[in-house]
Amino acid sequence: MKSKLITALILCTVFLSKAQEISDTSFGKGMINFVAKDSSFSIKFAPRFQVRSISSWDHDGDQYASPEHNFIVRRARLKFDGFAYSTKLRYKIELGLSNRDLSGANEFNRNTPRYILDAVVMWNFAGNWELWAGQTKLPGNVERVVSSANLQLIDRSLLNSRFNIDRDLGIQLRHKTKLGTNFLIREKIAVSQGEGRNVSEGNEGGLQYTGRLEFLPFGIFKSKGDYSQSDLKREESPKLMVGFTYNYNQDAVRERGFSGDYMIRTDGSIYETDQTTIFADAMFKYRGFSFMGEYAKRTAEDEIATEIDEITPTGDVVLTGNAINLQAGYLFTSNYEIAARYTAVNFESITGALPREQYTLGVNKFVVGHKLKVQSDVSYTTLDGNENNITFRLGFDIHF
Repeated sequence: MKSKLITALILCTVFLSKAQEISDTSFGKGMINFVAKDSSFSIKFAPRFQVRSISSWDHDGDQYASPEHNFIVRRARLKFDGFAYSTKLRYKIELGLSNRDLSGANEFNRNTPRYILDAVVMWNFAGNWELWAGQTKLPGNVERVVSSANLQLIDRSLLNSRFNIDRDLGIQLRHKTKLGTNFLIREKIAVSQGEGRNVSEGNEGGLQYTGRLEFLPFGIFKSKGDYSQSDLKREESPKLMVGFTYNYNQDAVRERGFSGDYMIRTDGSIYETDQTTIFADAMFKYRGFSFMGEYAKRTAEDEIATEIDEITPTGDVVLTGNAINLQAGYLFTSNYEIAARYTAVNFESITGALPREQYTLGVNKFVVGHKLKVQSDVSYTTLDGNENNITFRLGFDIHF
């Protein structure tokens, strides 16, 4: 029996060595990068995941309590992209596998996991015009549109978590105009369902309308660096993007427009109110130094959800207010980086939510850019001006 097993193992080894193929791709360029012989389509497959260790100390008013520790797979995703029929017709599909990606099941998505992050086609139908259709990120604040694979700190800011407009189902029209030698203007408009991703049971409330203008006075960034944090390309000349976004969610039915709880009344109907969100942001890079600044503000026609009598509160409240986020970092030639962030979030008093401030300091080591990196940061948070929390995070990213 032992000799038969050894023989079988040898045969398997020989077979696998014969079957092995050497790909001409490299780390960070995707595991599979296939183009049809007749150039009628292409597909690139690139999995990635992020692992995090989080230690948190809460302040109870007198002192910091014993730390709570947590180890998580923050993100685990499969991404497919390429072109179909023509290089002018591109597509992207991204699936989420981690618990954080899948959570959010409710009656409006048939109580099923939310696997699909992106499922979008992008058609360059004329000149500098593109039409997007499907589910993907709206043209919101720059921090949100930056992929989670390309973040400078372990995760996005409090501004983003409270006020971003995220992914939705709909259509987008995009255009870019060049003025002179370098000055570039990009215009983006979107009409979408208004309830976030993976909604499959009807469309409650109205639609969501988004418009964004971007100005790049010194020309384009290297390797789309305006939507990637840290100056990994060490821009040889200053690069700047300034953006403005206006978002109007008509008859919104969730506490944060695209997300949060549905504001359901006791009779089963849903409370609706118009919500408006504006963003102003900037990205700057030069010789290893990077800076990102953002301002966000959300308002609503009526923040307090009421029953059908329009008097009795349901207990749901639209999260309105404003926030500012400032972030900067410097990348040394050794590919170590130090980064810092300050975020202040203020809510309308009617919401009952208290203001927060957070100070974050981070250290990164880029092995292969954002594709393989180790990150750590520590954050100090205050609540209504009082000590609230200290959090230390450590993690690594690997993106094929």
